[in-house]
Amino acid sequence: MNDQHAHHDRATKNQRRAEAREKARQLRAEQQKKERRNTLLLQGGVALAAVAIIAIIALVIINSVRPEGPGPRNMASDGIRIGEGFAAVATPSLPAGDDPVVSEANPAGVVDIQIVVDYLCPICGEFEATNGPFIETLIESGAATVEYRPIAILTSRSAGTEYSLRAANAAACVADRTPSAFFAFNAALFAEQPEEGTPGLDDARLIELAVESGSSRGAVEECIQDRTFASWVRAATDRALSGPLAIRDVAVDRIEGTPTIFVNGQRFEYRYPFEQEDFAQFVLQAAGDEFSTNPTPSPTPTPSP
Repeated sequence: MNDQHAHHDRATKNQRRAEAREKARQLRAEQQKKERRNTLLLQGGVALAAVAIIAIIALVIINSVRPEGPGPRNMASDGIRIGEGFAAVATPSLPAGDDPVVSEANPAGVVDIQIVVDYLCPICGEFEATNGPFIETLIESGAATVEYRPIAILTSRSAGTEYSLRAANAAACVADRTPSAFFAFNAALFAEQPEEGTPGLDDARLIELAVESGSSRGAVEECIQDRTFASWVRAATDRALSGPLAIRDVAVDRIEGTPTIFVNGQRFEYRYPFEQEDFAQFVLQAAGDEFSTNPTPSPTPTPSP
């Protein structure tokens, strides 16, 4: 090999090394750019995720602290009073934050029955099944009024559907929009009462029950679907649990559970399982001489299973 050829080979090798180094440098530069781009994308994604999480948290907070709306009409005491002809006693809507108002006294000789209920409470359902026909007879004859106070203490016991709250809201919707249908709707809710731990009736079925009870679909549908009185239900539930309750002639610090029943201001300390005769006797005892001046409705026998 002559000197000229060796020099050419060395130049060619050096050139190839230089080209390889340049290509390696370019590849490193491209890789660094790609890494910086991925880092920026990752940071951007994390930022967007953080914004989304913050938005979700803010929405939850806003919904949880949503100001209490006004209560339904005809429930200024936190309950709706049903009298002769199954007509509701009219009262104005309770402004948000106001204390409930004690219902006016009944005329002499008319028994005042008040019942705090949760529509998912199985004992409430059994009380209604046992004593509902007797209460209906008392109202029909003009011998008594009944004031139903729906609350929602079992909201968390319906597989996440908040049935207790939704049912109480539906009852408030009926009381507000079509109060003449309330007595029948209350009975219908107990007639189709779901078991605890199940999803319960959906809103569509609650609307159907209201319509079957005498409400017009247009009057209650949106109210039930939108849970118009949900904040009022929560507030009424808090008032029942913390007290005092707005009940005439008795100081009630708080309720311990549902059903809680008063007759002329006296608490009915029931035995379980229920016997219709027990409640009928308590009504007569609580009413006293005043009630005996009126014809006493005969208790309706409980249908045999």
